[in-house]
Order: sequence, then C-alpha cells, then structure tokens
Amino acid sequence: MKNKQIDIPPEEKKRAGTIIKEYLIITLGALLIALEVHVFEIPNGFTIGGVSGIGIALGKLIGFGTTNIISLLNILLLILGFVFLGRSCGIRTVYCSLIYSGFLKLLDLVMPIKQPLTDEPLLELCCVILLTAIGSGLIFHYEATSGGTDIIAMILKKYTPLDVGKALLCVDFVVSISAFFVFSIKIGLISVVGVFVRGFLIDAVVENFNSCKYFTIITDKPEEIKKYVLEDLSRGATLIRAEGAYTGSEKTVVYTVCRRFEARRLQQTVHRIDPSAFTIITTSSEIIGSGFRHI
Repeated sequence: MKNKQIDIPPEEKKRAGTIIKEYLIITLGALLIALEVHVFEIPNGFTIGGVSGIGIALGKLIGFGTTNIISLLNILLLILGFVFLGRSCGIRTVYCSLIYSGFLKLLDLVMPIKQPLTDEPLLELCCVILLTAIGSGLIFHYEATSGGTDIIAMILKKYTPLDVGKALLCVDFVVSISAFFVFSIKIGLISVVGVFVRGFLIDAVVENFNSCKYFTIITDKPEEIKKYVLEDLSRGATLIRAEGAYTGSEKTVVYTVCRRFEARRLQQTVHRIDPSAFTIITTSSEIIGSGFRHI
C-alpha cells in the first residue's frame, strides 16, 4: 500500500516558515541576554533591573544560587503573563523564559565566571547595555518577553500609554536601588545609570526593527508598478488618479508600504519601469495593519 502524500497549502507552509523564523530570532535574543547576565552582570554585581538584578541581590544576601532564584521568580511572573498578556504572548514568553534559564545554566556549567573580566566596570556596563538592548529588542519585536520583570513591562505597555523602554525603566529602577544596600554606592550608581541608558536604547532598537518605508509614487505607468508590488513584494497598494498642476496631464499616484530591505528593490524597479516617475520615500515605525504591526 502506497503512502499518501499530504499536500500542505502554500499559505500553511509560509505561516510555518514565519513561525520558525520568529522563534529562532527569539532564541537568539534570549542567548544574548543570558550571555550578558552570565559574563558581565553577575560577576560585577550589577543590578540593572529585571529578575537577574533581583537574583543577584538575593544571591548576595542569602547565599542561594543566582540562576535558581531567577528560575523561581520567572515561574511566578510567567503566571502573570498568561493572565494579562494572553495565550499567544504567554506561550512565546514561556519558551523564551525556559530557553533563557537553560542558556544561563549551560553557561554556568561550561564557562564558569566568578570575577569581572576587566577592572573597568563602566566598560563592562556598556557591554551589558548593548547586549541587553539588542536581545530585548529582538524578543519584544515578536511580542514576546524574556520573562521576569519584562512581563510587568509588557503588561504596563498593554494597559498604559508607556513605551516598552519607559515601562522597563519604571520597573527596573526600583530593582537597581537595591545595589546601594547590597553591594556599594559605586555599584549602585552604575546600576542606576545602566537602567536609564538601557531603557532608552531598547526603545531605539525596537523602533529600528519596526522601521518601514512609505512610498508615494507619481507615475504614468501605474499598472506595471502595481503588478510588481502585488506579485513580487506581496504588498498592497492604493492607486489614486491625479492631474499634474503644471502640465495638466493625467497621472496616477501609487501609495504602498514595504520593509526597509525591500525599499531599495522597489526604488530601482520603479526607476526601471518609469524613469520619469516622481517618488517620495518616508521612513515610519508606526505602520499598523495586515503584514505589519498589530495593535
């Protein structure tokens, strides 16, 4: 008896590919955060907010393993994530939180670090901020969190007008204050500075990931441009009839939006199809709708 071949619809294949890509990027974000916590944050005693900051402070006070404290607190906060952020974000956050905790334990086993790598805490703080901002930006871009106080920040973002970075700033500032009492004034000041800089940098990274190009194309060959946008870029477009003020000739205005990496191709194609086309390109990080961001 021959095995029947199951035909998977192209839409399902595309959706599966998108999901796999999203989870791979979320995994990369979790790895970057685990690296900065293990290599820089724990050895220096930085409490730059988050469950890692709480874990570092409590680990110093009670002598319990920092990674174990982080795992326990993440479980409690994951429950809040399911309740307030919904099933989809909850599942992604569970995955991210588990893989983040797994990366931390793996790094602790294969690359134990007890002392700071250098005697320059500000240099190591810069590494912490950079890795955290990129890692968190990758994770937030796909509406997930790395667990911990990130969940509280996402809840604040959902129910208040605060941006992710500013929401994290409010939550993590409280945590960073503990460094003054647990470690030293120097570490406390460094932690507070790190919280503020990281919060604003995360916003910049997230905005950069969401950046899109908005095209206004005034052309005599709208059908060819429309065909390219619909079939090659798989984007939508709006066509409006217009009239040139100087020439009085009939024109068509094509409105469309695409990702940054698609913009150059569209620009070149428009020029190839209609060298006399007038094109206005605007950058925007707030495109909401099918194929882009959702509220």
